[in-house]
Amino acid sequence: MTQARLSIDRVSPQDEPAVLALNNEHAAELSWLEPERLSFLLGETFYARRIGALEAFIMTFDQNARYDSPNFLWFRERYPRFVYVDRVVVAGEARGRGHARRLYEDLFDHALRAGQAIVTCEVNADPPNPASDAFHAALGFVEVGDAVIHGGKKAVRYYTRQITG
Repeated sequence: MTQARLSIDRVSPQDEPAVLALNNEHAAELSWLEPERLSFLLGETFYARRIGALEAFIMTFDQNARYDSPNFLWFRERYPRFVYVDRVVVAGEARGRGHARRLYEDLFDHALRAGQAIVTCEVNADPPNPASDAFHAALGFVEVGDAVIHGGKKAVRYYTRQITG
């Protein structure tokens, strides 16, 4: 199946086991989720989509979400309205097909239609993630801050991207 044929679809309750498995394969970069926590978070999302059966997924929140992530709260303290990209995951065998870029571009369109003007995210600084830094820079994200979180176990850089019609 070619990339062009794989649709971007809303994450449904039936997708949760596969989303959970893919997320937890990448828990070091993201964070481990239990099934109940994933269900709760999906209920709070602004935008949660997948490509294919589950070649990739994205999960985002807007400023009104009930979410206690220190990164999400950093943005909430500074921006009255925003969309926060909490996690984007591409399965190993599906890398290099442009899935993450397609998900972000679809998110930008969705956010703009919803009246949002800023999309935010964070990228690990320690442990470093130079591929993610480069990817976000190519999409037009700019660094707006940084923090050390989880009792000093992780350092992150915060990014924003303005979206306009």
